Amino acid sequence: MRRYIGWIILGTLIFYLFGTLFPFFMTLSGFFAWLVPLLMWNSLGRNSCNQTMFLLILGFLALAFAGSHGVFLGWEQILVVNLPLLAMFVAVSFLTLTNPGIEDPYLPQGRRAVISTAIGTHLLGAAINLSVLFVFGDRLQKGGKLSREQMIILARSFCAAAWWSPFFIATGVALTYAPDMLWTETLIPGAVMSFIAIGFSTIEVCWFRKAVFSGYPLKRESLTVPVLLAAIVILVHHFWPDFSILTLICLLAPTGALLLMRGRPRLLTLSDFIGNKILSVSSQFALFLAAGVFSTGIKSVIEVYPGVFSFQSTTFTPALFAMVSGTMIVVGILGVHPVVSIAIVSPLLLPLNPNHSQLGFLFLTSWAVSTSSSPLSGVGLALVSRFNASPKMILQSNYHYAIAMWGVACVVNILYFG
Repeated sequence: MRRYIGWIILGTLIFYLFGTLFPFFMTLSGFFAWLVPLLMWNSLGRNSCNQTMFLLILGFLALAFAGSHGVFLGWEQILVVNLPLLAMFVAVSFLTLTNPGIEDPYLPQGRRAVISTAIGTHLLGAAINLSVLFVFGDRLQKGGKLSREQMIILARSFCAAAWWSPFFIATGVALTYAPDMLWTETLIPGAVMSFIAIGFSTIEVCWFRKAVFSGYPLKRESLTVPVLLAAIVILVHHFWPDFSILTLICLLAPTGALLLMRGRPRLLTLSDFIGNKILSVSSQFALFLAAGVFSTGIKSVIEVYPGVFSFQSTTFTPALFAMVSGTMIVVGILGVHPVVSIAIVSPLLLPLNPNHSQLGFLFLTSWAVSTSSSPLSGVGLALVSRFNASPKMILQSNYHYAIAMWGVACVVNILYFG
């Protein structure tokens, strides 16, 4: 059965797209989505299994408690609330087919190498996601390790794309849990935050750390894919603002990947991707489906005791933004996946009738800062497992960055949304 799982994952995306026109297919998409973690359970990492079971148990306990008090939000809300995110996961995974080919073996050094590596990681990561860390890291490592400075640039530059890239799953999560968020309204503050984050890291490595930096030999043609895809998203969203960003990404990412894929022969490369490489999203299927159950459980309990969880006369002030974002960043650094904290915070803040784009900016900030600073995030675990990074070193290298970027985000929130 394992050899068919790649096609089941692809079926989740295809039936989801059909479901946007014919609701019946959405049920099939949800069925396929739940099949993935069930069939792949024994292959999932221990951490993924533990988090998934924890969320499912708490979620169903909350649902049972709410149901005993007459509150039931419906099976569709429980089982497929995060289905658009999973479809997006599958769609953007196709972009790994556009990974850069073999580059010049020469490694440039110095400040220009720092800047080119940061920009390359950021822009390529914005399109092809986590695989860019492996592409760049494998090229830069010596003896299976990266220098502290290389890790700082790679992790922070990559995660900073969460602030603005429509191909980052963070954007999909923000659009789901801040449902009236407009991506174009978070694009400018997000781009500003990314620029500041990359500038902060570049200055730190170039002027405050004296080690020699060997960077990635980036070429202009390598940036064609991310720039082209981002431009298409911006143009389509400008002329058709009512077109769903999630649906647009689900259509554009696979299409663009098939047109711009580097592997040859194309059919064999695509078959290998569906049969093997696409299986890497199975852990995300487990986590996000469980997070959907958990989030619906939280919403159900709030429906039972609306007064207890109400902020009453509170409004979404800059102080509340700072407090909530700071808390989410801390728990994210401690290992709680951002989607979990977002699932908890969203139903608590939505009754305040906040600007949903401002709320989305909060979610994107917590994601971008915590994932770049934690040894327990997906990025942190990749550095630890593949490049022998020390968890302690990751924390020591990034705690000041996390504090600084949290402070900057609070200021940008006041200036842009205030």
